[in-house]
This record gives sequence, C-alpha cells and structure tokens, in this order.
Amino acid sequence: MAKSVFYSFHYERDVNRVQLVRNINALEGQPLLNAQKWEEVRQKGDSAIEDWIDAQMAYKKAVIVLIGQQTAGRKWVNYEIDKAWADKKPLLGVHIHGLSSMGSVDSPGTSPFSASSGIPVFDPAVKTWDGKIDSKATYGKLVDNLEWWSTQGKVRS
Repeated sequence: MAKSVFYSFHYERDVNRVQLVRNINALEGQPLLNAQKWEEVRQKGDSAIEDWIDAQMAYKKAVIVLIGQQTAGRKWVNYEIDKAWADKKPLLGVHIHGLSSMGSVDSPGTSPFSASSGIPVFDPAVKTWDGKIDSKATYGKLVDNLEWWSTQGKVRS
C-alpha cells in the first residue's frame, strides 16, 4: 500500500461507491463499518462517533473526502474535515458520482470545502460523446490517478 488515508463520505448514500474506491487497493483506508456496526456506534451518541472517527484518523497520513451528490454539509463529514484541518493532515476531495452504484451513476455533488481554502478537488468522471458518464472509464481514471492525487492534499499552515 502506498499510503494510509482516512476516507470521509456520506455513508448511507455512497457506501457502495466507496467500496469501489477501496477495491482499487492503491491506498490503505480505515475499515468500513457495515450498516449494523455503524448503527451500533451511532446509537451510543455523538461522542462515540467522534471517538471512532478520532481513533480511525489518528495514524492516517491524509484525509480524502469522497464527494457524492449529498456529501457537502453532512455533520460527520464536516467534523472529519475540521479534524483533518486541526491535525494538519493533508486534505483533498475526489468526486465519486461517476462510479456505478447498483447500476447507476449520480449527479455531481458540491464541494464541501470553501472556495478560498485552496483544498484540491479531483473529478475522474469521463463522459461519452453524448454527455453521459461512462462509469467504467471513470473507474479506470480513478485507478490510474488515486495514488498520485492522494499526495496532493493541502495542509493547514
């Protein structure tokens, strides 16, 4: 594995797309909780979620926000971004709307970073001649670039 990273994402909507990213095996990410385990942590309250995030992020070299259609503004994504920034971990975003989830792609989501932050956001989506997203080509572009993109994160000065 080239680098150990923490993936931040909207669980309910994007876990299938995130699994595709993890399957690339270019980077080592935190374990993904299945729905039952996530619910167990969630039921213990906000402090338990924060503790889980803090423990998973502790030894990671960078934080990659996997940006789906509804990622921006999510409470725990915001917490993870703020923590990465406070801990001076390299931070970047990668759009994942072009990856297939249950046979369909999604509309692009808004970046969760402020425009003035300078945090890089990469979009691997590849479109066909008629403007539709080609999910296989998008996945290929992600495979070819994810490891390099992971080295491009911005650190709080």
